[in-house]
Amino acid sequence: MVSESPPFWWTKIGWQAALLWPASLIYGAISGRNMRRARRAPVDCPVICVGNFTVGGAGKTPTAIAIARAATALGYKPGLLSRGYSGLISRPTIVDPDHHRAVDVGDEPLLLARAGLTVVARNRLEGARKLIAEGADLIIMDDGFQSARIAIDYALVVVDGKRGIGNGLVVPSGPIRAPLKEQLRHVTTLLAVSGGPAADPFIRRMARAGKQVLEATVAPVNGRDFNGKKLFAFAGIADPTKFYGSLADVGAEVVATRSFPDHHHFADDELRSLVVDAERDGLTLVTTAKDRVRLSGHHGAADALLERINVLEIEMMFDDPGAPGLIVEQAFANFRKRKFAVSKPK
Repeated sequence: MVSESPPFWWTKIGWQAALLWPASLIYGAISGRNMRRARRAPVDCPVICVGNFTVGGAGKTPTAIAIARAATALGYKPGLLSRGYSGLISRPTIVDPDHHRAVDVGDEPLLLARAGLTVVARNRLEGARKLIAEGADLIIMDDGFQSARIAIDYALVVVDGKRGIGNGLVVPSGPIRAPLKEQLRHVTTLLAVSGGPAADPFIRRMARAGKQVLEATVAPVNGRDFNGKKLFAFAGIADPTKFYGSLADVGAEVVATRSFPDHHHFADDELRSLVVDAERDGLTLVTTAKDRVRLSGHHGAADALLERINVLEIEMMFDDPGAPGLIVEQAFANFRKRKFAVSKPK
């Protein structure tokens, strides 16, 4: 899988995409076949997969956190499962935010661990079994919609209503992970995030297929802290401009920005430069929660930075506040149907 998102993926089809088209045909054929033929092993509890159609961020992690909190409120013990992208640990491991660093387990698992029991595992089946052994009665999988090898009872696919699916082509010509026709067959519900026309084609397509569509917004939790302030904002996420726009939306003046690759692990000289530049210009230094967890565990320059850094915290706000709970209950209902189908005499 391509780890970074080339700018031409998010514009009209140009020469770069056309040049890579033969490779996309091969990649799409393989990824589509894998989705069709995948043997997904059943596990002993419901599995909710929060995925997206494309490479890069669309709001999966805050969505998974919102569902986990709803499950906890309903009396369940959710377990969150992540592959731990960019982390060094490969064996199934319970994430301990007080012990692990982003370089060990990845940045997203450290955020997920705020909401409940979290395991990272390259092999998701082994990770699911570890969560169940630890007492989880519901698994919420962050990503893995196209590639997971465990049975999914509820597939919630997130689409950024403003960014959409870019040029609409499969990797490497575009950001799509597998042919859309094949992906749509496996979707339970579409979650359109932050409005915008980019999600409209999917909303219409899901409606024609009789599938549910939900809407949500990524909302700042502590936006008032930045109202009226002059900021130096930095981020290493899939779409940094979305973060900078969120700061402007809460009334901040974003004077300077610095963008890094997604999942970027900061070097000491980069951190020192951020501190020096912000202080020189009298600006408040601010980043995302995802970037903040990647700063933990450093020494030297990072210590100075952590004393000065501010974080814009966000959460996924569903238009229907009861939707996350309904997703959880529907996953349990689907799980019971699956278990009954397996046990039913032939």
